[in-house]
Amino acid sequence: MGIYGVVSNVAGGHVVTTILIAMVAMLFTAVSYGRMARVYPSAGSAYTYVGRELHPVLGYLVGWSMLLDYILNPLICVIWCSAAARNILPQIPYPAWAVAFALLFTLLNLRGVRTSGRVNGLLALGMSLVVAVFLAYAIRYLAFIARPIGGAWLVPFYDPTTFSASRVFRGTSIAVLTYIGFDGISTMSEEVENPRRNIMLATVLTCLVIGILSALEVYVAQLTWPGRLPFPASIVDTAYVHVAQRIGGLFLFHLLNATLLIANMGSGMAAQFGAARLLYGMGRGGSLPRRFFSAIDPRTGIPRNNVLVVGVFALAGAFLLTYESGAELLNFGAFIAFMGVNAAALVHYRLRSPEKVPLATTAPLLGLLVSAFIWINLNHSALLLGALWIFLGLILYFVMRRNTTGGAPAFE
Repeated sequence: MGIYGVVSNVAGGHVVTTILIAMVAMLFTAVSYGRMARVYPSAGSAYTYVGRELHPVLGYLVGWSMLLDYILNPLICVIWCSAAARNILPQIPYPAWAVAFALLFTLLNLRGVRTSGRVNGLLALGMSLVVAVFLAYAIRYLAFIARPIGGAWLVPFYDPTTFSASRVFRGTSIAVLTYIGFDGISTMSEEVENPRRNIMLATVLTCLVIGILSALEVYVAQLTWPGRLPFPASIVDTAYVHVAQRIGGLFLFHLLNATLLIANMGSGMAAQFGAARLLYGMGRGGSLPRRFFSAIDPRTGIPRNNVLVVGVFALAGAFLLTYESGAELLNFGAFIAFMGVNAAALVHYRLRSPEKVPLATTAPLLGLLVSAFIWINLNHSALLLGALWIFLGLILYFVMRRNTTGGAPAFE
């Protein structure tokens, strides 16, 4: 729901199509993640798979790209939360909201505030009920007000008046943000019963369920607000809640706005802490200066310096980037990891492992090719900034390697 307006404007309204194309790439990639988790059940990370199967430098670059994802995630959450908060109190300007949310995420992380598994479960249940309420309103709206007939039901998949292959593929490169995070399942190999079976099953099912539910959500939204009616720049980031207003009035508008605001606040806080922990692991492994990045606050046990670094980055980025550009740059790093995992699975099961698995070549090869195709359709600015990030990572790699005696720097 959060990226709906951006993808709709970029893809000429074909959000359902972009979600489904992205799902194909993610399903093949999920298979590769599941298979590599069987090989490295205790490590469970893309940079480990790539570093051990292909080359340590390539593994480092995958880890460096993942760091870009982790840092950008709280940034785009600050941007989205600020836009959603303005829907509630429009008299407060965007800069004030951006500062407030960046400070809130940082202060709560510095205090070590965490939601329990029970609270997260209740939040998930509440959000699911909101989705159900939205769909009920949408069905009523389509049945009694919009009343699409005949081919109008297929327009969300293909609208000849706005269709452009290049626009759809670029929209797909943004829509992949819908699935970001499924790869984290591979890190749970040590906690799962029968990980050789269940890690892959959980990863694939997660992508499949996300894809189906997301496609359903944007399908009814597109029937309500056709792609030939682009969203104004002033509401594009929170376009879905404006669709909700058309369907169910101010009640549904504020219900969905509040729900998505809470969801993005939780996501932003968790992403900031995850980025801080990754920076801590890099500092401890020698990829970043140890004294600064591996420091732990003795009172809270929090990597305080890293939380502050990510907070400053999120605040600055909220003024320098749009939600769309931040999402595309985030996906730049994600797709490098996806391509790396598919390549690692292809090399391991095709060339090295005696274990026979179905589609040992076809599945990772298709995942690699589709991911690469979507990746090259990112906005040119995202590709340029991403390439600069990779270049900086290479410089850091060789500087740190020259200054340490323990070999190549590592991610932990």
